[in-house]
Amino acid sequence: MDHTTPDYMNDFEEIRLIIEQAMQDASLKVNESVIRLYWNIGKYVSRKAADAGWGRATVKELSQYILSKEPGVRGYSAQNIWRMKQFFETYENKPELFPLLTANTWSNNLHIMSKTKTDEEKVFYLKLASKEKYKARELERQIDSGYYERLLLSDGKAPSAIDRTETTGMIRDMYMLEFLNLPEPYKEYDLQQAILKNMKKFLLEFGRDFIFMGEEYHLQVGKHDYFVDLLFYHRELQCLVAIDLKIDDFKPEYLGKMEFYLEALDRDIKKPHENPSVGIILCKSKDEDVVEYALSRNMSSTMISEYRTKLISKEILQKKLEELYDAVEDQNSQHVESFEIVT
Repeated sequence: MDHTTPDYMNDFEEIRLIIEQAMQDASLKVNESVIRLYWNIGKYVSRKAADAGWGRATVKELSQYILSKEPGVRGYSAQNIWRMKQFFETYENKPELFPLLTANTWSNNLHIMSKTKTDEEKVFYLKLASKEKYKARELERQIDSGYYERLLLSDGKAPSAIDRTETTGMIRDMYMLEFLNLPEPYKEYDLQQAILKNMKKFLLEFGRDFIFMGEEYHLQVGKHDYFVDLLFYHRELQCLVAIDLKIDDFKPEYLGKMEFYLEALDRDIKKPHENPSVGIILCKSKDEDVVEYALSRNMSSTMISEYRTKLISKEILQKKLEELYDAVEDQNSQHVESFEIVT
């Protein structure tokens, strides 16, 4: 008797998901054990370096000893043991971060430890990599592209109709699309096709909560046909996200077109339980004053974002971030001075 009917297949799939979850749990436990082991080895070597003068030469001898006693074992090169020491010393006074450390792979921890400068940046990437389950290459790309700096520079620039508490980090002010390898010059069609061919990398940059729904998404209003360049659904925001691609500077008239698309999506496509649609006008560049003027007179649910086809160095992004911090400090100091004069 053949039991592979659709009803049975649903049951079979539930069992398969139970197995998959168990395998994931086992993998997480193994990873946690490895990180704890490396932490303890790093702690021991750090103490010996401080108390007994252990240096790189001694660590090299330690590596050779371990490999001679445990042939075939991996992960105990002199360089990796020294990294264990650095790993412990980086976080020894931050025990609250230990759950995040064990939630990340050793490769991810090494990237974060070596490529970030501040504690805030380290915590950001530890949380991000754990949440998104980044592989080492994916995490490295996010760090090298200045994801942290770009997010901070974007903060506070959403239109008033978009709740920043809900969208922080989900829709940003700038996106890096260097992986598209676009020719010069290129057209909007070239940009769209390059995104479609590199959708996996595009979603890595935009965020994995974005679900692709289609390109040239058809909307019919009256007797006229309209097409949204790219349409996504955002799982956490629970709304449709329309993206309009531009290869030039932002122009105020682009906003009216997007608002029309959003109205059509909300009336004809959005489901009752979903939130109002959000738009992203993705431009090659924008003048902040023009954007401010364009958005100032309406409760827009559209973000004006830039994209770059070549990576901006982290040094430049960090310099911009420092300038932003300095400007905020100047504003705060002026506010204090003004308050003192009034009082």
